[in-house]
Amino acid sequence: MNTESFLLEQKEDKKMAMWFFIAAEVVIFASLFGVYLTLRSHTDGGPSPKEMLELKGVMVSTVLLLSSSFTIYIASHAAEGKQAGKTAALLALTLVLAGLFLFMEGREFLHYYEKGYEMQNSSFLSAFYLLVGTHGAHVAAGCIWMALLLLHLKMKGPAKQMQSKLAVFSLYWHFVDLVWVLIFTLVYLYGKVG
Repeated sequence: MNTESFLLEQKEDKKMAMWFFIAAEVVIFASLFGVYLTLRSHTDGGPSPKEMLELKGVMVSTVLLLSSSFTIYIASHAAEGKQAGKTAALLALTLVLAGLFLFMEGREFLHYYEKGYEMQNSSFLSAFYLLVGTHGAHVAAGCIWMALLLLHLKMKGPAKQMQSKLAVFSLYWHFVDLVWVLIFTLVYLYGKVG
C-alpha cells in the first residue's frame, strides 16, 4: 500500500469515527431538546420564554455562527488544494466568528442574570441554560480545536494530515451549527410566538 492510499484510508476512518461521535451527540442534544420542550412552560412564576427571550442579539449571533460554517467549508477546500495561506486565513476567520458568537452568548446570559433570570429560579430557566450552555460548550471546544489546527498548520504546513484533520473538524463544526439552527428555531423563534 502506498502512502497516498494509506492517508486516504486513514482520513476515511477518522471521518467515520467522527460520524459515530456525532451520532452520540445527537442523542445528548435530543435529550436536552426533549427536556427543554417539556419544561418550557414550567416557569414557577418567573418569566416565560416569550417574556424573556430577545431575538435581536440572537439573530446577529446566528448570522455569525452560520457564516463560520461557510468559512470552514471554504477552508477545507483550500486545504485540499494545498493553499496554506488561504486555509489559515479562513480557519482564523472561522475562529473569530465563533469567538464573537461566544462573546454574544455570554453577554446574553449576563443580561438575563442581571434581570434576575437565574438557573435555579424555574425549571424552564434550568432547561434553557442547560441546552444553550451545552451548545456553547461545544462551540468553545471547537474554538480550542481550531486554535490547535492553526498551530499545526503553522508548524507543519499544508500536509496531507492537515486535510484529514480539517475534514474531520469540518464535520463537527457543521453539526454544531446545525444544532444552533434547531436551538434558534425551537427555543428562540418558537419561544417568542408559542
